Amino acid sequence: MAVRTHWTVEHACSHQVVHDLSGRPADKRAGFARWLAAKDCTDCWKAARDADTESKEEWLAAKRAAEQEAAVAWAKQFDMPPLEGPAKALDWGERSRHQLMTAAHTALVVEGAWDEADWAELEEKARAITRAGWWIDQRDTEGTDLLELLDAAGENDRGTENPFR
Repeated sequence: MAVRTHWTVEHACSHQVVHDLSGRPADKRAGFARWLAAKDCTDCWKAARDADTESKEEWLAAKRAAEQEAAVAWAKQFDMPPLEGPAKALDWGERSRHQLMTAAHTALVVEGAWDEADWAELEEKARAITRAGWWIDQRDTEGTDLLELLDAAGENDRGTENPFR
């Protein structure tokens, strides 16, 4: 007599589903059916996942809004010029600039040996970079590398699009 291939499983969500386990070795089917019984059925699992996705999306939207608000306030406080570029990149560029400048200030001034005069010079170089895409491209950079990056950007056309993109 052949080992059955279709198993009726009562899932943890209390739904009963017939599973075709013919793709599994015969000696693994019973154990897999027991494992399935401890899980929600596919429909309930997807519903829970989708509901969780919505909460993650809401959380991310709220986080991005708070970051954007902080970036705008920071730019105003430190007289940073508005960024240029595609509309969909402007907010991201502002957040990236704020995060990188804040990380650089912490690394170079707060924890490092720079004084406010050194920092003021770096800020002037940063003001010259108005292309949102440049700041987005640098978003994963260490704060200690910002001066070198700004110097390299100064050697190129500031605020212009990269011709190699």
